[in-house]
Amino acid sequence: MSGGPAKDGIPSLDNPKFTFASNASFLHDTDRVLAIQFQGITKAYPIKIMNYHEVVNDNFNGHAVAITFCPLCRSGIAYSANIQGKKHSFGVSGLLYNSDVLLYDRETESLWSQIMSTAISGALKGYQLTTIPMQNTTWKDWKQQHPNTLVLSSETGYRRDYSSNPYSGYELDNSILFPVAAQDNRYHPKSLVLGIKIDGKFKAYPFSELEKIETELKDEFANQDLVIRYDKQHQNAQVLNSQGKALPSVVTFWFAWYAFHPEGIVFTHK
Repeated sequence: MSGGPAKDGIPSLDNPKFTFASNASFLHDTDRVLAIQFQGITKAYPIKIMNYHEVVNDNFNGHAVAITFCPLCRSGIAYSANIQGKKHSFGVSGLLYNSDVLLYDRETESLWSQIMSTAISGALKGYQLTTIPMQNTTWKDWKQQHPNTLVLSSETGYRRDYSSNPYSGYELDNSILFPVAAQDNRYHPKSLVLGIKIDGKFKAYPFSELEKIETELKDEFANQDLVIRYDKQHQNAQVLNSQGKALPSVVTFWFAWYAFHPEGIVFTHK
């Protein structure tokens, strides 16, 4: 259904500019960023900018990458944008499914569900995008991990007040603005979960459950040994395999994860 803005009414950033961490004076330590290390390059994308653009079509040493963010679901996901050997560029369709942004690619006009990472209509219907591990954390946390990181510049070419939050108060409200296919009241709709998909199976780790654990969580899911690393101070969670390699995952609101994966497993601390 329509989310309000027309197609490209929320403009993607197609020629993003970056600055060094030392020059990012517009960021405060508590500001949240989507952050990625890929192809030997480290970058941070402030959510205060992503709120107004939702998609950044970027390049990592010749590899096309789409950085996406849905403010309604608080879901940030990075994708390889090389599809069937061809670079693709993504925009914001203006449509929603399960209150989550539907992207479109400019090459085929196919519609893509962000959280499903799948084309739901068009020439590429059924095609699944390859996700790239990405963190959703504070600027202070990422800067400490990677002091030489690049940062998406607020000089975007658009006139936006990136210091203001167009979704102020939304995260505290228990209402869902658009219809969803399934709901569950075990947790506050806007409480955060870490969601993973392995071999077509889904599991969510609610932050409220991870907070009960003093150390990192060792878990087994879909025949894989996993380590769930949770940082309460920075509200950041990651999933790693037994070799310590980060696996693709998403931090999102509980209502959004459940709407797409009502059959999934939910971790609870015993």
